[in-house]
Amino acid sequence: MTTRPIVTWPDPRLATCCDAVGADEDLSALIGDMLDTMYAAPGRGLAAPQVGVLKRLFVMDVAWVDGPRTPVVMINPEILWRSDEIASGAEGCLSIPGVTTEISRPAQLRVRWQDREGVSREQEFDGFAARCIQHEYDHLDGRITFDHLPDEARMGAETDYLAARSPAQ
Repeated sequence: MTTRPIVTWPDPRLATCCDAVGADEDLSALIGDMLDTMYAAPGRGLAAPQVGVLKRLFVMDVAWVDGPRTPVVMINPEILWRSDEIASGAEGCLSIPGVTTEISRPAQLRVRWQDREGVSREQEFDGFAARCIQHEYDHLDGRITFDHLPDEARMGAETDYLAARSPAQ
């Protein structure tokens, strides 16, 4: 497999709602490439639109930095339930390198998805896994971390990011 370039903000693909993956689509090369790209970045999650593919698919491996690789592939995920308990935490994004934002999200959730073999799965998640799933799921709906910020904070974060990425004058 190979690594793919990661799409960075403000690319309009990151603001696009993704299409469902069809039952007959062969995703094996894309999934392998996404995992290679995520590990090389290094990241703990990567959604298909972050590599320019507007499909409802993401990969994640929340524990690989501290232990063995245990990748999870979620195809056409659906969040079935979110807890009322909210947890705040810092989130970075491979598509907005160098920027970390404090985001509040439900602390637990229940998700249904198909794995890479097409098997339907359903599971509850909490902690960092729940946060990672919600972050990647946002990408499938065309949302990024900036979208969770109040207007003034968002404008400041966007301006700082763009200024840091601009060539020196």
